[in-house]
Amino acid sequence: MKLVPSVAASVAFGVACQASLILPRQPSSAGDAGAIFGALEARALPNAPNGYTPQGGDCPSTRPTLRTAEGLSPQETSWLETRRNVTLPAMEQLLNRLNISGFDASTYFSNNMGNTSMLPNVAVAVSGGGYRACLNGGGAIQSFDSRENNSTAAGHLGGLLQSATYLAGLSGGGWLVGSIFVNNFTTISGLLYNNNASSVWEFQNSIFEGPATGGLQVLDSTEYFDTIYNEVQGKTVHYDTSITDYWGRALSFQLVNASDGGPDYTWSSTASEDFFTSGQSPMPILVTDGRAPGQLLISGNTTVYEFNPWEFGTFDPTTYGFVPLEFLGSNFSGGVLPPNDQCVRGFDNVGYVMGTSSSLFNSFLLNINTTSIPSAFKTVLTHLLTTIGQDNDDIASYTPNPFLGFHNSTSHVAQSPTLTLVDGGEDLQNIPLHPLLQPPRAVDVIFAVDSSADTTYNWPNGTSLVATYQRALNASGIANGTAFPAVPDQNSFVNLGLNARPTFFGCNASNATGPTPLVVYLPNAPYVYYSNVSTFDPSYNTSERDAIVANGHAVASRANATVDPLWPACVGCAILSRSFDRTGTPVPSVCAQCFQSYCWDGTLNSTLPAEYDPVVKLGEVDVQSAAVRRAGVAVWGVASALVVVGWGLM
Repeated sequence: MKLVPSVAASVAFGVACQASLILPRQPSSAGDAGAIFGALEARALPNAPNGYTPQGGDCPSTRPTLRTAEGLSPQETSWLETRRNVTLPAMEQLLNRLNISGFDASTYFSNNMGNTSMLPNVAVAVSGGGYRACLNGGGAIQSFDSRENNSTAAGHLGGLLQSATYLAGLSGGGWLVGSIFVNNFTTISGLLYNNNASSVWEFQNSIFEGPATGGLQVLDSTEYFDTIYNEVQGKTVHYDTSITDYWGRALSFQLVNASDGGPDYTWSSTASEDFFTSGQSPMPILVTDGRAPGQLLISGNTTVYEFNPWEFGTFDPTTYGFVPLEFLGSNFSGGVLPPNDQCVRGFDNVGYVMGTSSSLFNSFLLNINTTSIPSAFKTVLTHLLTTIGQDNDDIASYTPNPFLGFHNSTSHVAQSPTLTLVDGGEDLQNIPLHPLLQPPRAVDVIFAVDSSADTTYNWPNGTSLVATYQRALNASGIANGTAFPAVPDQNSFVNLGLNARPTFFGCNASNATGPTPLVVYLPNAPYVYYSNVSTFDPSYNTSERDAIVANGHAVASRANATVDPLWPACVGCAILSRSFDRTGTPVPSVCAQCFQSYCWDGTLNSTLPAEYDPVVKLGEVDVQSAAVRRAGVAVWGVASALVVVGWGLM
């Protein structure tokens, strides 16, 4: 069970596999261990003009306007061509490594290069769930990243991240995506270790107490809260603020490798980063829900918004529009700026964006009770709570509302001066699938990492997939033509074991209401560690952090094919499935075997299941002293510093 596993100080392992199966730990072909553990470079574009406070200034010669969500933005359309030139070679290399018997990826790609739309289009989605989701999702991303040590060895999945066009996150999964991109599209190992310097992910220091002193962070707890308070008060002079402003600033101290949590770093600056403009990374997307004060959200009534590098907005038929993200905070009305109004920049602070997607955690700040918090900080939170009411403490205030007067006949927010947004998982769609289902993005396969806490003991039970499926069928038309593969009810997920292992949904593309991607569902389960920690646990020592990452790696890779030697080939078959349909290519026999093993076959068992209380599959990590963890780095160069005997974790 182990709702909150007990931990000592670092890491040793007891694993059921034989020591004779230890894999040699050679550097990946994509880079050596030195590159993986190299110190993070300072971010190139802390480009807000006035720190955390948005500031008006000159507009570009072509004044920004809103656009209707009829398709992709010109910027995304152009970038996709650049990214495609990177993903296709990476995908060809990956598929050649995945041991799909009877299939030659090089020949297949060569035969279809005249029309690359026939080739696969891959996306990854990482669920919410606080630090559990951030770390478990981090393990999955680590297993997919060819830059990680030994990740391209036999049985490993390194290169899947390099093959992906989109990487979406919300709430805790949004912290993961945001932390990767705001720190120069770094590796998970870079966030964990940073060349033996102070790591970025120092989660042993509770967000209630602030960062450890030393390195980039030099504040004690009182100074930490004073800094956050003063930064948000600067914004308050000209803009409405909410508890999310304080929450987002606190998050940044844990996720951004910059002094004082990078108050001048913006989400839109990603669009100007070299790694992104050159197509070397997927496109990051964070998800948030629109919610009016007092409204109860369900998947059928919620407008789902996205932050991408260029825009903020939604494809939903309500608001159905996008605003240029760089100029969020400008006084748009009816989709345009009045002639004499300035263009505001800096509203899209990266912490505020991540905080908006995870605003459920605003309650963290409301329950702080420590003498290190300045009285002014406590007073302002109390005032905000009194103003909005206890039931609305999760709201992030976006004033001025960029969609004021826009699509008046359909938009619920067109007449409101304020747009109120909340945690992207509040409508139960806790996996950010919405942006990846949009037909213009033509995604073929989504690797959906689910760290939700749906059951008594904080394991997923498919609720997020059920919510998205129900939304696709909703008679209101909120899904706006998007389709989603059929999935069973939550009881069937548990009774059939679909929440305990990977499952493919949508294997038969012809048996759907419209074009749908194949969904590879990767639910959190205990492979080497009880990673079902509470969503609201505020701190994790270094060894427990590493153990949850290791378990997430094992979930996504099936312990580097130790659990199922066929798994790498099955991942390749999932990637290729829709492409095979388009090209009329006969399915290789190994893929037929994979689909037999991993595709949901439509079976239901809706009886009330027994309490779901799984046991560790491979032998539990024993979390002990930090010396062992560091020895792992020094001796083997293991990217997560967790040496799991028998399946060569890295």
